[in-house]
Amino acid sequence: MRKRIRGLTGLLLAFTMVLGTVSGVQADTNDEINAAEQKADELEEQKQAAESEKKALAEKLETIISEMEDTQEKLAAKEEEVEAVENELVQARIDANNQYESMKVRIKFMYEGGNTQLMEMLFASENMGDFLNKAEYVSKISEYDRNELIKYQNTVKMVEEKEAQVQAEYEELSQLQEQLVNQQEEVQDLIDSNAAQIADIQSQIDANAETLEELREKAAEAERIRQEQLAAAQAAAQAAAQAASGSGGSSYTSASSENVVSGSGYFTHPCPGYSYQSSYFGEIREFEVGGHKGHDYAAPTGTPTYAAAAGTVVIAGYSPSAGNWVVINHGNGLTTKYMHHSSICVTQGQYVEKGQQIGYVGSTGQSTGPHLHFQVEENGVAVNPDKYL
Repeated sequence: MRKRIRGLTGLLLAFTMVLGTVSGVQADTNDEINAAEQKADELEEQKQAAESEKKALAEKLETIISEMEDTQEKLAAKEEEVEAVENELVQARIDANNQYESMKVRIKFMYEGGNTQLMEMLFASENMGDFLNKAEYVSKISEYDRNELIKYQNTVKMVEEKEAQVQAEYEELSQLQEQLVNQQEEVQDLIDSNAAQIADIQSQIDANAETLEELREKAAEAERIRQEQLAAAQAAAQAAAQAASGSGGSSYTSASSENVVSGSGYFTHPCPGYSYQSSYFGEIREFEVGGHKGHDYAAPTGTPTYAAAAGTVVIAGYSPSAGNWVVINHGNGLTTKYMHHSSICVTQGQYVEKGQQIGYVGSTGQSTGPHLHFQVEENGVAVNPDKYL
């Protein structure tokens, strides 16, 4: 008897050490995952800030391009205006030159002939009225020459002033155009730099995502190993306990978690830690008659199972077909059955709350692998569990 007790104590100590070691590894992995997730959030914030800056720079570049196009239109119009003024100046100078040449001929003629012809024209007047008319004609010829000269001078001055003004405006617009080009290049440089920054941040995000995925896989593997070691330790402890007590049959283990309630249905899920649903209600299988009477939830050995609703445990023991199983009466003809546990942690006659742990997934009885068979009955007739989940 003492040997059995010492064996049981050793197994319990080993069980505790295994849990401590696995928990420590899992805690370190969780810390690394949390750090990687925090870094992912920070990088995403940096990327969003860079994207906002990129958008602002792009809008600024569009404004500058619009201003450049407007300035270019003004430059084209100003070039036409300058060309028109230059043409006016050229024509004015041609007209002035022609007038000047004409005046030189007249002056030369008058110099060579003196005023004799004009005097002769005046003295040839038939009467005083004719004389006065001719004298006025001579005066008007001189006045016309003077007016034409003054007009030419004014025209040349006006055109030259206008040309200087237009040329100054043209130079000002050219400077503005050059300034806008420089601004465009500056903004484009910022956009290129911003794009490089975004690319670098995205590269860090991708690398961090890969690291995070590796850490999550590592955590999942650690959890799988923990569940296997937990189940193995529990099985060993149960075997030792049975050996120490000399009893057989069903395996009883204390609950390892508080009540777990999930979903919004009348029932909570009986095995929320399952890996996948391996069978469905009504499924036709070779070794069953009339279709499968419940849902099968494949899960690692040792995964906790829970009461779908509050009720009284009417069976908590071992069956050659159901293995370690639990049956709960919920009243009003509603019953639930939980089969193939590695061990159970409730007793017959016990009242359980919704979500209270009742056992651990196993593969006892007629089972091809670790899973929980969950069956719902109304007045002794199996129904689809989805009706209540």
